[in-house]
Amino acid sequence: MIDILTKQDNSHTIAELIRSQLNKFSPAEIKIVNHLLANYPMAGMVSITELSENCGVSTPTVMRTLKKIGYSSFTTFQKELKDELQQTLSDPITKHDQWAADAPESHVLNRVADTVTTNLRHSLNQVSHEQFDAIIDLLAEQDKALHIVGGRITSAFARYMNTHLEVIRENVYIFPEAVALWPHHLLKIKPNDVLIVFDVRRYEQDLITISRLANARGAKIILFTDQWLSPIASDAIHTLPIRIEGKSGWDSGVVTLFFAEAIVVALEEKLWTQTSERMRELEDMFDLTERFKKRIE
Repeated sequence: MIDILTKQDNSHTIAELIRSQLNKFSPAEIKIVNHLLANYPMAGMVSITELSENCGVSTPTVMRTLKKIGYSSFTTFQKELKDELQQTLSDPITKHDQWAADAPESHVLNRVADTVTTNLRHSLNQVSHEQFDAIIDLLAEQDKALHIVGGRITSAFARYMNTHLEVIRENVYIFPEAVALWPHHLLKIKPNDVLIVFDVRRYEQDLITISRLANARGAKIILFTDQWLSPIASDAIHTLPIRIEGKSGWDSGVVTLFFAEAIVVALEEKLWTQTSERMRELEDMFDLTERFKKRIE
């Protein structure tokens, strides 16, 4: 169950506030919030008249919706959206300077631990058990190949997930490290295949482009992103909005890895009969290649 968030805590993004109370909106209001989330944050960067027309509702309905998530005026709502957009463009130096100005005096281990704990709590509140289970069900469909890709930093998560998933089931592929070869990999993607994408701020154009091309080929996209949402979210069938707040010039990847590991654990459990056979076969190969030291009997 997802807890309802309020605007009193300024650490929440508008998207997080909306997702936390989706079951509280009327049918007309649902049109607005779905439109905002599907094209976040740019859908809210228009006039209130244009937003109401795009959603097929009245301007009073737009204002009623915004008040439910904590905004008394459209101007305040748009200002916060613009502030969020600026956050997605911040480079490591800017992020460090912003954080260092108010840095607490506690030890760095405690600061990082507190940040990770907060990130995990916020993230778990944004992903329902139903959504997570739906992702596992999709990944377990053996007739669909799985393709995995990440960016400059997030490719580490992509490799981690690929290493585990290719043991759990067949037809798991990771995009090559050379971006120039990504279009070659697109040739492997068939309709209804699954593309797992890791993309966080500052949102890499290569990832955005390849995801849109894969979507055009009929791929179903599962997106690991941040609280501000990569543009790829508009093409994704499932989006995991993960908190990446970091007390340094770098964003934190701990919670992203947590969700990747949770998916590995859940999929292994679901496909254990098949997975156990693949593991035994792999262990035999390790023995034959003497990859690891043998246990002492």
